[in-house]
Amino acid sequence: MRHVVVMVTTSYPRFPGDSVGTFMEPIARSVAARGHDVHVVAPWHPLVTRPPEEHGVRFHFYRYAPFQSLNVFGYAAAMRADVHLRAAAYMAAPLALAAGWRAARHVARRHHATMMHGHWVIPGGITAAMAAPRLPLVISLHGSDVYVAERLAPARSAARHAFARAGFVTSCSDDLARRAIALGAAAERIETVPYGVDSVRFGPGVAVRAARRKELGIADNVPLCFAAGRLVHKKGFEYLVDAIGRTPGVVLALAGEGTLDHALRAQAQAQGVAGRVLFLGNQPQDAVGEYFAAADMICAPSVRDDSGNVDGLPNVVLEAMASGTPLITTAAGGIGSVVEHERTGLIVAERDSAALANALQRILSDPVMAAEIGRAARAEVQRRFGWERVAVRFEAAYARALAFKSLPS
Repeated sequence: MRHVVVMVTTSYPRFPGDSVGTFMEPIARSVAARGHDVHVVAPWHPLVTRPPEEHGVRFHFYRYAPFQSLNVFGYAAAMRADVHLRAAAYMAAPLALAAGWRAARHVARRHHATMMHGHWVIPGGITAAMAAPRLPLVISLHGSDVYVAERLAPARSAARHAFARAGFVTSCSDDLARRAIALGAAAERIETVPYGVDSVRFGPGVAVRAARRKELGIADNVPLCFAAGRLVHKKGFEYLVDAIGRTPGVVLALAGEGTLDHALRAQAQAQGVAGRVLFLGNQPQDAVGEYFAAADMICAPSVRDDSGNVDGLPNVVLEAMASGTPLITTAAGGIGSVVEHERTGLIVAERDSAALANALQRILSDPVMAAEIGRAARAEVQRRFGWERVAVRFEAAYARALAFKSLPS
């Protein structure tokens, strides 16, 4: 059945190659590629350069903030260090929620929507539920939404209401699904749907390797570890910087921005490895793919931080696997369900700098094993995690939501 889908979200790549909300773009495009009309409703941002329609996806960006200082809703701007909501976010939330509700309702009515798809139960799920209460609803969980609902009573109440309305719920990891059920999601109407990955954008490349290493000033025989993500505690980068201090000769290139930027630089300086830790800032997705190809290993040292926040399934994990460069990671969140230790990656304990350093040494000392891990990981991604396969799973979720809506009350 062909649907007119209204996707309500607070994050979407604002321009081609943007590092914010990267998974939302292929979700929308892959659903549109299956023949559905897709309308994305998202908050406006000063960096948005999207045309009205692109690759079968139509965009509806709504304004909500009367002052620039309140323009903090969505796009990973509402939380401080991914632990606490910013004060401005509390002030902006009522304005943004009201504007989002009006925009989603208008789009659903004007384009005769047949399906609402809320991303992040808070606020996308509750906004989609309230904007079109008579339409079937799917909610997709991505991580920080469940964390906020666990910590704040008003968000928890809103999440329970949205879950009760939802015909089906998807989560990017089993961990998120279990936590959502604890918050009120129906166990029989939830399923884990991991993200997909573009194995063309993220893949091995000899020429790219040479070019990126030259740009960084790193000789081909110098061991290079690459990591990417927002510089916040749940990414675990402080343990990686410490591991670099324990692994002589290895250079770490770290792409990303965040509230821990200064702390990580100070840590590298204090440990005497400032010359071997390169801070690259935010990088577009194409560049990240090229850095993956240039590296000897990729690290995603995710942790459950002190406040209990953890990624559902970091994009960088699947992208690293697709690159064919061996991955070192932890089992935090949903990572353990997609990475198999010593076959498609090396899994170490969370917050264990010594274990990270040992894994770095294993990759460097056993190039045959490293190559085998890289090849197996890429093959696994190509077999299991294509975006078309993800779109088929979302279609099934739409069918389940439609069937639930049709049940007599």
